[in-house]
This record gives sequence, C-alpha cells and structure tokens, in this order.
Amino acid sequence: MTVLLTGGSGFLGSHIAERLANEGTACRALVRERSDTRFLETLPNVTLVRGSLSDPESLREALQGVDAVIHAAGLVKARRPADFHRTNALGTETLIQAVAEVPNIRRFVLVSSLAAAGPSADGAPVSPDAVAPVTHYGQSKAAAESIAKKASTRVPITILRPPAIYGPRDREILAFFSAVKWGVVPLTSPLDARLSMVYGGDCASACVAALDADVESGSIWYVEDGETNTFEQLMSYIETALGRSVWLRAPIPGPILWGAALATEIFGAVARRPVMLTRDKINELRASHWVCDAAPTRSALGWEPSVTFAHGAARTAEWYRTAGWL
Repeated sequence: MTVLLTGGSGFLGSHIAERLANEGTACRALVRERSDTRFLETLPNVTLVRGSLSDPESLREALQGVDAVIHAAGLVKARRPADFHRTNALGTETLIQAVAEVPNIRRFVLVSSLAAAGPSADGAPVSPDAVAPVTHYGQSKAAAESIAKKASTRVPITILRPPAIYGPRDREILAFFSAVKWGVVPLTSPLDARLSMVYGGDCASACVAALDADVESGSIWYVEDGETNTFEQLMSYIETALGRSVWLRAPIPGPILWGAALATEIFGAVARRPVMLTRDKINELRASHWVCDAAPTRSALGWEPSVTFAHGAARTAEWYRTAGWL
C-alpha cells in the first residue's frame, strides 16, 4: 500500500510518517517548497513530493499510484482568521476533490480536532455529533469536517478528532515545560479544568489504524489516551518528569491575559508571522473542560493507546533535553 501524507513536516505528521516507515508502508509525503524535511529524509520508505493544498495540479500528481490518504496538514496558528479557513477548510476541499478523481482509493483519513466539537461544560465527554467551536481554528476544522461529510458518498472518509497532542518534536507544549522548569507557571486555565490528551505516537498509530478500519464513511472518532486529568495533575506530571517543583503558580486575570494576547497579535503583525496566544485563543484557554472518549474508537479501529500522560511527559522531557530545546 502507498499512502499520501499531508502535513508530514509538521509535528503530528512526522509521527505518522515514522509509524508508516516502521511498518514498512510506502509513504509519499506532500511538502511545501520551504518545509523543513530533515527528519522525513532520515526515514525509510518515505518519498517527498512537492506541492500545496492550494495547487490542484500538484495534488493530482502526488496522488498518482496512491492507495490511501492521511490528511494531517493544517494551521494551528495564523496571522489572520481567514488563513485558518483557507488552509484547513478550503485546502481540505481541494484535496478531496483531487482524491475523488482517483479510482479505488481505500480510505481518506481526515485529522480534525476536538476543537471542532468545542469544550465540555460539565466535564463529561462531548458527543461525536457536537459542533460548537469557540475559536476560528475550531470553526475551520468544523468546516473541514462538513466538507468531508458531504463528499463521503464519493470517497470513503474517516474523521478523527484528537484533543491536545504532545510529545517529542512538539514546539507548542514546550513553553509549558519551560515554565515548569523555571518554577513559575502563568495560569491561563483553571487548575481544576479537566483535559483529554494524546501522545503524538499514539495519535499517529490511530491514523494508520484508520486506513484499514471498515467504518461508515464520514463517521467521526475521538482519539485520546484513556485518561482525563486536571490541569493541576498535568502540571504535577511534568514536574516529576523534569525533577523540578513549581514554586509560583500565577493566575492571570482576564484583562491582563487579554492585553497580553493583544500585544502578541501586534508583534505578530509587525513581524509578519503567526502567534499562538491571541484574543481568540483565550476562548479556548478559559473553557472549563476539554474532554472526549475514545472507547468506541478503540473497538472500531482495533487501536489501543499505549502511553499515559505521566509516561509521555517523561519521554517528551527527555527528548527536549537531548535535542537542546529545554
């Protein structure tokens, strides 16, 4: 089997490519001209193809001889809200249109996000039918899901919704590890907020398992590690992983957090680069709970997560140290 992978140069994509390579599956990684492909180039069975989700012809060329697709490309931060929609929603639509022209595609796996469903008000897992995003990112992922569902009669599509993904090579959670290392953690979320998480390698294995799972086209499946921890518990696990203790937990009042987000937005506009902390992102940070349940997924996909957050935090901390990031 030959799998076309989008987003292979990104964090999750790198783990998917690694998983495919380790299983001996031929992986064709679609990358942009300026993508950092150094890790991908170390993997066996991985071939790089240049292209873009905004270039239909490059997608048609990349799809030649392909049996299945894992679509993991997408923006998690953007300079403008419209950028989320253009890449995450319209990019998905362009890719699906190209895939629909290819005969005998076994499966199209769309990596969406819990952000498309929205937070849980009471800490209970949200339903796969939930669509209540609170950010522009979540809205763009929900739009991509809607596009995929409409195409699911023409293309066999499986939609995966992971919560926050972490692990080696992840730059987004690095700031949290760094804060714990220095003992000062700005609290942007409630300590008792309940969160589902998934280790990068486990999320990748779910994506690969979905290629062969005979599930209803257009169906949505959550991917998480089987645990639900509070924000405080997650911080404790990272303290253990780093061998450090947080001596100052500093709650950030709403107006100060809003001002900090505005300042980073201005910096991003001047530097012409996307930033993670925005006023829109505050809606996500301030939500009470982000909880989902992958029990149905484990049964339907024949998939099992293998890494709890305690073990994953230790592995991630070790990787950060070895790589010189921490």
